[in-house]
Amino acid sequence: MKIFTEKQKFNQWWLYAIIAALLMFMVIPILINSDDIDGDFAAKTSLIISIILIASVVLLIRMMTLHTRIDDKGIHYRFTPFQGKQYLIVWNDISKVYVRKYNAITEYGGWGFRGYIFKTGGKAFNVMGNKGIQIVLKNGKKMLIGTQKEVEAERILNVYKSKIIKSTA
Repeated sequence: MKIFTEKQKFNQWWLYAIIAALLMFMVIPILINSDDIDGDFAAKTSLIISIILIASVVLLIRMMTLHTRIDDKGIHYRFTPFQGKQYLIVWNDISKVYVRKYNAITEYGGWGFRGYIFKTGGKAFNVMGNKGIQIVLKNGKKMLIGTQKEVEAERILNVYKSKIIKSTA
């Protein structure tokens, strides 16, 4: 049995650069005016809450992981921490599956978990890049799962397309 697995995380440098810039724009003015807020409880509380919120966002981004597995049962996916369990799309429910290039912004409105925002796009689970496993279900719904291993994904899909999808059609 051939198996494809992939685990992707948000690790783009520019994402953390934006967060660092936001943090600097919040903290530097406060440090410059530290004499003014020395006795101001509300200003100190606002600063602490802001830092905790930004730290929480960074922690959430670090925790976000897209898990993909393709095996003889079908295509498994999970986007932690938002999905507690792993989901499975069985081969019998798939009419077409292939690896393709996509534009995250114009087709899905960005990266992450994207629902049916744009009429033609369908659902998308993507973390980075512009390559994905396009799944078209027999009920007409579409789903895209981003991948950084497009050659390996294409190879394993070809194995299962010929063995499973054609035999169930």
